[in-house]
Amino acid sequence: MILKIIKFPNPVLRKKAKPVKKVTPEIVKLIDDMIETMHAAPGVGLAAPQVNRSIQVIVVDPGAGPLALVNPKILEKSGCQVFTEGCLCLPGVEAPVERASHVKVKALDRDGQAVTIETDGFLATILQHEIDHLAGIVFIDKVKNPALIKYVPRTQEKKEELL
Repeated sequence: MILKIIKFPNPVLRKKAKPVKKVTPEIVKLIDDMIETMHAAPGVGLAAPQVNRSIQVIVVDPGAGPLALVNPKILEKSGCQVFTEGCLCLPGVEAPVERASHVKVKALDRDGQAVTIETDGFLATILQHEIDHLAGIVFIDKVKNPALIKYVPRTQEKKEELL
């Protein structure tokens, strides 16, 4: 089921999301709905607060298939890279964001099993962007020079990858 993506400045986007106590069938259903919503948007990542659920669940898909993480925590980060980011909660808004180029993330998977992901490049940026949502942080908060935030109207032909 495709969920409604809330728009900034909805207050839910500024709240710290609550940890998930247990991966239940309801959480797995939410994960499936979030993946469907992310692909339909289209986007490459989605956090539960973006669909008005203030819990620590994210889904990402940089093109290699969807990945769902429950209670994700960044254990290590290093390096530096800049990507032009967008967000499904801020349609048409994009800006360059500097983030770590390498991250190590610990979380639970959709089966409630502990997983550790170590990655770099685009997936590292997506994970940091989505995990920020769980802390009430939106990508425009991370832009060093606000003058670089721009509005780019989307067209049907131009389906941008949005986080």
